[in-house]
Amino acid sequence: MKGRLVAGRYELGTLIGQGGMGQVWTAHDNVLDRRVAVKLLRTDRMPEAAEDFDGVRRRFARECRVTAQVDHPGLVTVHDAASDGDDLYLVMQYVDGADLADHLAEHDPYPWPWAVAVAAQLCPVLTAVHAVRAVHRDLKPRNVMVRPDGTLVVLDLGVAAVLDSDTTRLTLTGSPIGSPAYMAPEQAMGGEVGPSADLYSLGVILHELLGGTVPFAGASALGVLHRHLHEPPLPLRALRPEVPEPLEALVLRLLAKDPRDRPADAAEVYRALAPLLPGPASNRPDGPGVPMDPTRPFRQPYAPWHGGQPPCRSPHLSTVPAADPHPDPPAPVGGTADIAAAVKEAKGLLDSGRITLAVSVLGRALSGAAEARGRNSPVVHMLRKHYAATLLEDGQFRAALTEFRLLIEQRSAEAGPTDPQALRFRVEAAQCLEHLGDHVSALAEYRSLLPQLDRLADDDPAFALEVRSRTAHLLFAAGDHTGARTAQLRLLVDTERFYGPHHPLAAEARRTLDEWAEADGSVHERPAISASRKHGLRGRNRTTR
Repeated sequence: MKGRLVAGRYELGTLIGQGGMGQVWTAHDNVLDRRVAVKLLRTDRMPEAAEDFDGVRRRFARECRVTAQVDHPGLVTVHDAASDGDDLYLVMQYVDGADLADHLAEHDPYPWPWAVAVAAQLCPVLTAVHAVRAVHRDLKPRNVMVRPDGTLVVLDLGVAAVLDSDTTRLTLTGSPIGSPAYMAPEQAMGGEVGPSADLYSLGVILHELLGGTVPFAGASALGVLHRHLHEPPLPLRALRPEVPEPLEALVLRLLAKDPRDRPADAAEVYRALAPLLPGPASNRPDGPGVPMDPTRPFRQPYAPWHGGQPPCRSPHLSTVPAADPHPDPPAPVGGTADIAAAVKEAKGLLDSGRITLAVSVLGRALSGAAEARGRNSPVVHMLRKHYAATLLEDGQFRAALTEFRLLIEQRSAEAGPTDPQALRFRVEAAQCLEHLGDHVSALAEYRSLLPQLDRLADDDPAFALEVRSRTAHLLFAAGDHTGARTAQLRLLVDTERFYGPHHPLAAEARRTLDEWAEADGSVHERPAISASRKHGLRGRNRTTR
């Protein structure tokens, strides 16, 4: 199955999850050059498909259209849905992180503020789902991803039942959809299921996070469903006395047998959780904190994650973060032939415009070579250069910055900090900082390189001119217009010295000076003669000061 091309577009990679209704694969979208997840639904598990496959396909497309109407950052994005031969497929956003079940296993006992934050993040997602008259019906920890920055993403809305009466579910009539441990009593009975069923599942998740186990367990699915219907849940403070009383009371309301005794909607649940959530005032001064802290989005709203790798990886729908961007487990690549083949494959992918896939190939090769040969091997250094440059071209600037900093460290240790190659790596790292919006650090890096430019300019004028140009533009953006014009004039002088006064780059430098002068409402002397003559610079090898 690996390598199969679905719909002539999605190239399957690794199987990362499967269940009764289908399989989930990593995949590469060859049209948009991006990683996605593809879910293949098993029509052999749908008896009605054998009799009326076209009807099943139409109902599947209709249900997916309803799912796609839900626009919320906490719900996995649906990119595409159709059929490929006898298979139905769903193409989804590729999500980075670990699922909530693994997250709980890594943090036992689970901090109660984290549990509150998890539920508080799920409430707006459920509100968005219920707003389009849909019900998730299978909310459970395996269907909730925790990103490294602590934000949550809900998966697998594809089994949701649309509430409109004219919509037929894909499952057999009377067959309950969902997982018994998280199933509301009315869902277990095969009755009418509404939004309150999802609230019940949310109560089960909260109970599991706080108490370490689901409220109702058993040796068989029927036994579990019987307990949902007839047994009361154990109050959480009997298991963990530190759980706040209002939180215990909320969980008991969510687990009410009668849907009418549960909170009215997810918004009411959020209002009950809000007093227990941390606020921005509780922000810690210790940087990003631990990975996958669900309280972080409330303490640092919209803040980017700058931390390292998450401590656990989920075997379910999960991507690799930007700093380690290969969706498949790294193959043992260490031999010379393997490395040469990987470089050749990456070159072919780059030539065909498949940059993201080239990143994956080079990343696997680098990982295997570093393990086999050591971090400081010349071969590893060569691969890291290719990998960093490809990451930069692919727009993965944070990951590229990490690799360029490693290259700077290694090259500076070998040849000194003023080595031309080390300086070039520093320029590329500064470019990454620019793209990431850290203009202050980028400008500082460019300015620290200026004293080295005269020594390097004769061998690589383009390198020197690029640094001067970026420095001038960042100075102007920072409000230092005088410094920017001085730097731009120096750029014009060097451009004419190396390429002549009539070169397009010189004309562009003059235009920029004119535009800046007009923006400032001031007049400067337009170079009627070349800048090099004006400053008495006639020879190409003359050093400017």
